[in-house]
Amino acid sequence: MCGRFVAASPPDEVARYFDATEVTEQVLEPRYNVAPTTDVYAVLEDGGVRRVDALHWGLVPYWAKDPSVGNKMINARAETLAEKGAYKHAFRRRRCIIPADGFYEWKRDPTRKQRQPFYVHRADGEPLALAGLWETWRGADRSDDERLRSCTILTTTPNELLAPIHDRMPVLLPPSAWDQWLDPEVDDLDALGRLLVPAPPDLLVAHPVSTDVNNVRNDDPHLIAPVDPAAPPPADGQGSLM
Repeated sequence: MCGRFVAASPPDEVARYFDATEVTEQVLEPRYNVAPTTDVYAVLEDGGVRRVDALHWGLVPYWAKDPSVGNKMINARAETLAEKGAYKHAFRRRRCIIPADGFYEWKRDPTRKQRQPFYVHRADGEPLALAGLWETWRGADRSDDERLRSCTILTTTPNELLAPIHDRMPVLLPPSAWDQWLDPEVDDLDALGRLLVPAPPDLLVAHPVSTDVNNVRNDDPHLIAPVDPAAPPPADGQGSLM
């Protein structure tokens, strides 16, 4: 899965990198420990315009009775998008990219009580383009006053780098796939599905980081600094995952 990531780039930089022409007025603080159910930047095309928007992380289907259903829909398995009622309509028409500087995954270690977190990012330092879906929910009375735009991050099987750490990884889209993925007029689901594959292992690097990332209240650059996993854990600053 992809349950935590880093999004420290300002929206104007995100827009330039992804060739977006409009940027949301909602400015999010740089985050080094983005957690589900918060707002995140997303690149999407709507009304013929590519824009950077701020969406709720946790997809709420348009037919949902309550937005809390999105709490369980932070990730969607790429292999079953076309079959699941919560995702199949968005897969056809409402695809997006979630920009990230990197993401975290946790590895089980039989010699330690806590799982060891790893920070994963591009080897060249460029942003990651996480494949996502988005939806608009308007509540029971279909009122724009209740309108909520939300998103989910797609996951796939891990590549050789991630396999020893976790059994899933986010789908990372190369620049050559951005136009096809974001265009709502493209509805060839087979062609779109072929984009949802593990990233080349040499694209990424991973290093162990502090278990401080386990606690969502910790949110600063020290979370992505490499650590020696064999060193004794700190006496405090740790919390349960999520």
